[in-house]
Amino acid sequence: MKISKILEDKTPTISFEVFPPKAETGLEDVKTAAGAIAALGPSYMSVTYGAAGSTSKLTIEVASGIKNLHGVPVMPHLTCVASTKEHVANMIRQIRENNIDNVMALRGDPPKDGIICNDYIHASDLIKDIRSQDADICIGGACYPEGHIECAHKADDIRYLKEKVDAGCDFLTTQMFFDNNIFYNFLYRIKDAGINVPVVPGIMPITTAKQLSRSVQLSGTSVPERFKAIVDRFGEDPVSMRQAGIIYASEQIIDLIANGITHIHVYSMNKPDVASDILYNLKGIIN
Repeated sequence: MKISKILEDKTPTISFEVFPPKAETGLEDVKTAAGAIAALGPSYMSVTYGAAGSTSKLTIEVASGIKNLHGVPVMPHLTCVASTKEHVANMIRQIRENNIDNVMALRGDPPKDGIICNDYIHASDLIKDIRSQDADICIGGACYPEGHIECAHKADDIRYLKEKVDAGCDFLTTQMFFDNNIFYNFLYRIKDAGINVPVVPGIMPITTAKQLSRSVQLSGTSVPERFKAIVDRFGEDPVSMRQAGIIYASEQIIDLIANGITHIHVYSMNKPDVASDILYNLKGIIN
C-alpha cells in the first residue's frame, strides 16, 4: 500500500522506523525486533540504509519481511551520495520485486573513505531519476524543521526542499525535533514557499543521555531547557531516564495530534518495548 494513500486518512496513526544490522550476523535479531514492532499494528514502517549503501542488501531483506511476512506497509530508504544510476535502478527493481510500493529517497551521508559518486548531487536528482523509472512508486523525502546541518540559510534549505517536491516527492518526513513549536513554524514557512505535500513529523524517544548527545551531534537539533532538565535529573539513572524519555515523546505526540497533525513517525531504534510503551501511553487517542 502506498504511504501517500495512508496519509489521506484523518484518523491519527503512528508509524515506526527500524534499521538493518551492519553485518549479516545481526540480521536475525533485527528481524525479530522488526517483527515485534510490526505486531503492534503501525500504519507503516521504514527501514534505513547504511552510509554509502553499506546495508542495501539487508535493508531490502528486512523491508521484505515486514511487508510480506507481517503485512505492514513498508518504506525502505535509498541514498545516492555514493550510488551510481545503475545501482539505483537495481535497487528500485528489487524493491518492486518484493511487492513494496514505497521508497524514501535521500542524499545520505558521505562514506568514511570520502569517495562519492557524481551521478547524483542532491536528493532531488535521485527523486527525479526514480520518478523517471517508475511513475507509480510512492516517494518520500526528508525535511529539516531547524534547517539542514550543512545548509547555512533556512531560506536556501526550503528552496532545495521545493526542488525535491517538484521532482516528484509525494510526502516528507522530518528529522527529529524536541520542540513542537519549531515544527509548527516550519509548516507555515514551507506553505508560504508553495510546498503542499503531506509532512510527517519524526519523533525520537530519547531513553539515555548518551543517545541524546549523539543525536544532537549528528543532526544539530536543538534541545529545549525543559528536556535538558530531564536529562540532568535522570540521565544517570537508566530506568528513570528511559521512562522520562518515553513520556516526553508521548507528550510531544499528544500535542501534535491535539493541533491537527494526524500521522507521526517514531524513530524507535529497533526497540519494540519503547514502541509498545509509547502506544500504551496513547491508548484511547490512537485506536
